[in-house]
Amino acid sequence: MHKPRRVALGCRGGRGDGRAGGYTIDRVPDTIPSITIDAVLDRYEVILFDAYGVLVHGAGPLPGAADLIARLNRAGRRYFIVTNDASKQPSTAAHRFQRFGLAIDEAHILTSGLLLTPHFAAHGLIGARCAVLGPADSARYVEDAGGVVVSPDAPFDVLVIGDESGFPFIDWADAALSSLLASIDAGRDVHLVVPNPDLIYPGGGGGFGFAAGTIANMFEGALALRYPDRSDLRFARLGKPNPPIFEDAMRRAGTSSVVMIGDQLETDIKGARAAGLDAVWIETGVTSTIPEVTPPHLRPTWRMADLVAVAQETAR
Repeated sequence: MHKPRRVALGCRGGRGDGRAGGYTIDRVPDTIPSITIDAVLDRYEVILFDAYGVLVHGAGPLPGAADLIARLNRAGRRYFIVTNDASKQPSTAAHRFQRFGLAIDEAHILTSGLLLTPHFAAHGLIGARCAVLGPADSARYVEDAGGVVVSPDAPFDVLVIGDESGFPFIDWADAALSSLLASIDAGRDVHLVVPNPDLIYPGGGGGFGFAAGTIANMFEGALALRYPDRSDLRFARLGKPNPPIFEDAMRRAGTSSVVMIGDQLETDIKGARAAGLDAVWIETGVTSTIPEVTPPHLRPTWRMADLVAVAQETAR
């Protein structure tokens, strides 16, 4: 087996990050065929897009995204943004996309925050006191699910990690941890849930940021240290790669001719493959390389450099 080599690629705004200059990534195994966005549109009826690392990064749109969305809208093509972001309601996310020049309305957006409603119903959490780490839209998801939002320093029945920003993180996280430990010490059960399992996300200017899944890992580390025999003190993780968000997308699509375009193997690709969908790994986000030996459940059907259409690329 040959070793992967490093190849330099011309920059089209960076690896999903708006960075100037060239960048390098490890060569993708030759057995994963490449595909263009034009070929994807010819082959599949409905397209599922991840948001961060595919359409946008933390500071703006990625190359080809605005033109592609406009093209889909003109043609009346069906598509959905399937995002683990639980910090924005669909309407808020739509406004943000539109500020970036992407004409996406809220009917096209499926978020992990929406999964809280069936989760609360299934686990008898309606009416429960909920501490929410996240901005106002995260708290609204919890209220829409039937939870009663309380201060993180008050006793609570549920801890929801909605995001890592949009609130005084250190103060609220310390308060929530203290209240959580006090409840467990007193023998009270606390339900732990994080809609967004993502660990990092691509920001602007070549940077990356921690996502809500990392905050959940931090809490779990503290719980494991204090209660080494309590393996049950784990967060329920709702978003990709877990099935519910893909099941909702498939129901809305109304066809089996569906493909997922994502930048992360562990969420987008793994979840799509588990749902029986073809998956396109795009090279503009978090995952920068695919090992030559990749387990089938993490192996994309296709790889794609970016969303720039062939006609646009030829004109460059």
